[in-house]
Amino acid sequence: MLYQFLADSVVVLHVGFVLFVAVGPMVAWRWPRLAWAHLPAMAWGVGTLTIGFPCPLTALEKGLLRWGGATGYEGGFVDHYLEDVVFPQDYSAALRALAAPMIVTGYLGLRCRIAPSVGLPFEDPPRPAVMDTTRS
Repeated sequence: MLYQFLADSVVVLHVGFVLFVAVGPMVAWRWPRLAWAHLPAMAWGVGTLTIGFPCPLTALEKGLLRWGGATGYEGGFVDHYLEDVVFPQDYSAALRALAAPMIVTGYLGLRCRIAPSVGLPFEDPPRPAVMDTTRS
């Protein structure tokens, strides 16, 4: 029972990670420093999908399921939980291709929002100087 709960918790965490990879730049419009967390997450997500190296969250979930007496599943997280469940497998390549321009658009929007004319794309905008009223 405990292992099943932990495996389900890993699934929730994994869904959050996948959503963060997909919409992280748009979330960074509100919290610009979040972009620095998104860059490695995006690199990991892209590497998992394109190169095919295994995701540690998937391995953890499968291990917890086995320790709890359940049988694991074949394939990866996206194959098991998203393809043919949330969307048809035929649309998988199109949705992955759609994620790339969505991420690029998010970072371009973030760049325009943070530093429209000068500055680094992920710095906080400069704050106006405050006049010191304590001196006479």
